[in-house]
Amino acid sequence: MVNRGAVIVKYKEPFIQWINESDPSAEKPIVTIQNANKERTVYLISDEDAENIEEWIRANYNTLFENELGGWYTNETLWPNKRDFQTFQNWCEIECHSLIFDMVGGEIYDDEI
Repeated sequence: MVNRGAVIVKYKEPFIQWINESDPSAEKPIVTIQNANKERTVYLISDEDAENIEEWIRANYNTLFENELGGWYTNETLWPNKRDFQTFQNWCEIECHSLIFDMVGGEIYDDEI
């Protein structure tokens, strides 16, 4: 077992609406809540933070929100102006998992370093 928790951000309908309305391309494939939530980013956090997940989310929601927005559109002018905690809660659902098993057993490394 790994001494981490896993946070997963799942999109709610307002996020999906923003994705579809903000697409600057001429051809707009409709993104559904099902296909947008099919593959999600997993954020590893300390196991202590996983035990206090509400507090951790409140302290880190902006980073999560901006990372998720940037996953769709890197042009920040397309992002919503209002990105407060309430908007994040209205747009996103958080899952936190505290039991993480490393089934590979090898070294874990950051491939962007």
